[in-house]
Amino acid sequence: MASSKQTLTCIKLATGLRYRWPRDIKFREIMMIKKNMLRRWFGGAVVAAAVAGIAIFMSTDITPGVAASTDTSQDNVLTAEWKGPYGGVPAFDRVRIADFKPALEAGMAEQLKEVDAITNNSAAPTFENTLAAMERAGDKFRRVATIYYIWARNMNNAEFSAVEREMAPQLAAFSDKINQNEALFKRIEAVYNSPEKAKLTPEQQRLAWVYYTNFVRAGARLNTEQKARLSEINQSLAGLFTRFNQNLLKDENEQFIVIKNEADLAGMSQAYKDSAASAAAAKDNKGAWIIQNTRSSVDPFLTYAENRQLREKVWRMFITRGDGGGATDNKAIISEILQLRAERAKLLGFETHAHWRLENAMAKTPERAMELLEAVWTPAVARVKEEVADMQALADKEGAKITIEPWDYRFYMEKVRKDRYDLDANEVKEYLQLDKIRDGMFYVAGELFNFTFIPVKAGTVPVFHPDVTVWEVKDKTNGKHVGLWYFDPYARDGKVSGAWMNAYRSQSRFDGEKTTIVSNNSNFVKGRPGEPVLISWDDATTMFHEFGHALHGLSSNVNYPTLSGTAVPRDYVEFPSQLLEHWLSTPEVLQKFAVHHKTGKPIPQELVNKIEKAATFNQGFATTEYLASAFIDMKLHLAGSKEIDVAKFEKETLDALGMPREIVMRHRTPQFAHAFGSDGYSAGYYSYLWSDVITADAFGAFREGKGAYDREVGQRLVRYIFSVGNTLDPAEAYRHFRGRDPRVEALMIKRGFAAKPAADNEKDGQ
Repeated sequence: MASSKQTLTCIKLATGLRYRWPRDIKFREIMMIKKNMLRRWFGGAVVAAAVAGIAIFMSTDITPGVAASTDTSQDNVLTAEWKGPYGGVPAFDRVRIADFKPALEAGMAEQLKEVDAITNNSAAPTFENTLAAMERAGDKFRRVATIYYIWARNMNNAEFSAVEREMAPQLAAFSDKINQNEALFKRIEAVYNSPEKAKLTPEQQRLAWVYYTNFVRAGARLNTEQKARLSEINQSLAGLFTRFNQNLLKDENEQFIVIKNEADLAGMSQAYKDSAASAAAAKDNKGAWIIQNTRSSVDPFLTYAENRQLREKVWRMFITRGDGGGATDNKAIISEILQLRAERAKLLGFETHAHWRLENAMAKTPERAMELLEAVWTPAVARVKEEVADMQALADKEGAKITIEPWDYRFYMEKVRKDRYDLDANEVKEYLQLDKIRDGMFYVAGELFNFTFIPVKAGTVPVFHPDVTVWEVKDKTNGKHVGLWYFDPYARDGKVSGAWMNAYRSQSRFDGEKTTIVSNNSNFVKGRPGEPVLISWDDATTMFHEFGHALHGLSSNVNYPTLSGTAVPRDYVEFPSQLLEHWLSTPEVLQKFAVHHKTGKPIPQELVNKIEKAATFNQGFATTEYLASAFIDMKLHLAGSKEIDVAKFEKETLDALGMPREIVMRHRTPQFAHAFGSDGYSAGYYSYLWSDVITADAFGAFREGKGAYDREVGQRLVRYIFSVGNTLDPAEAYRHFRGRDPRVEALMIKRGFAAKPAADNEKDGQ
């Protein structure tokens, strides 16, 4: 949630990205690492948001070479109009890394000329000659940046990394060149303050507000000296984000554990061993098995591997990414990022980076976000103590003679689950085939959104890797083309870990109908050829989550690209995706699509009942590991200009919170890409919990109606939540849907941290 899709929303960047990284909230395996995001947080304004590693937030004065650069290559596919079916598609099959730099420079140069044409217009500023003109500007740059981002996250290698390092500061400077353009801001301000604004449509008025607000937040009102310093800061941050991301990717790709004795894999399923063998063969270790340094490989091992020493070794490999003390250590980079963010916030007139980031979020202030985190922390930690006691008792009963350590938590948690609920997660996995769960998502999209997904014949639409498949999305009733959905499910070197959604093209119609192109990307490990890929319940939940982001983009029904799709505040954007997770467990999905990979029989109701009874099991662990990261994120950014020793700060902060020693943060600071891979989720990791408050409350509307497939409630959901983008204030949109503001009580019940009111029992059983 991931994630995350910005169009002009801040560069209209390439159709905007919605990057979601291993999601945390839903507290299972949710949060999909959305590490470098290309989604400028100031919303949608301007044009150029860049790519600091993958995303560049705001930055300034363009370097002399960029403005003067032109694309002299006639065959540079990156700058060309998208041709072919479905309104044009990216020519992924013709991409050359050597083309990225000249293409980016050409795109930036052209967009600067387009902005100059707007500012040099002698006519008085109007919506059409200023804001609509801005919406049209930058098409070439967006096309290039879209593919650049895709390569950064999915096809990264040493050659591309060198381009990233060189281009990050230039992209940041380009972004600020527009955001700090005084003549342009005066025109935007004139439109925003004009009495004629009252005659605009509500959507046009919203667009005027977004542009004006985002320019102010980007430093449009600063003096010349302040703008110059702000630009320096943004360019420095862009380079630091890139280094952070590349260090993390290097550790994930190059650190792994080779197992040569199959006995060391005792407890692991055959499917896992097959995947580990395939990974080993791919790294020239045929006949061995490899535990990769990604969550999709590590978590199952920590859950089922009987070799305790090996569990500890795998755990330490994973939690020390970016923290090895060598060339890929990220701690000094983080300290520098924090200092620059604090200085930038002061320049922009805010107490801290956290105050600046939350000003235009739903929470509005860090204090409100912290109140929610603190309200959930105490019951979550209390639950952890209960969980540890249960695990220790079971270990003692088995004669293990150990004290529960972090590398034991998942292993004994699974034992307790089986003992208490007679629920074996590996048994559940037998019914969860990747392709079938994908088909289940399509079914839900058909029932709630009236979409149908039709596979596009291979070779019709270019893809960037053979693993990628493409589907056309149509309206079930009238057959109208809605958009394209790309699916890239498998892990590979050069691809960041986690799962996410992004948009290659945003829906709009103000200047001709443009349909959206979205993708879902995951990191499942392939098994043997021809064998189905079996996934966990948490993995299936994650797939539904990310698909929720895709449906958010596909449902967009707006005029202007800056307001399109998922271009909403960070602490609201995860709500639609988290909401869709609820449909995985509906009988309609389970009976049709959760079928045994050998017998084809649907998952037994008895097993479903066990899953439901265990729904809040282990919520202490899941919630606490997430909250720890959210607290560290917020407290680091509330520290202002104070110099930070990252390791010391992490330890002292967690000690003060009373962090259970048996748990580590879901994302330790040196690998916390949400916060330090871009500005994307910085001081914003709380967003998953904030959004889940809304999610828990919103699903109540279906419970109070006719159930999960209530058409009337579903139509309201699409009309007021999924289709409106940023054309309405999110709080207002939610009130249109629910009839009131969300209530936090539903979240506490969902997590199992509060007693369920008697009046709700019957409805919850529907």
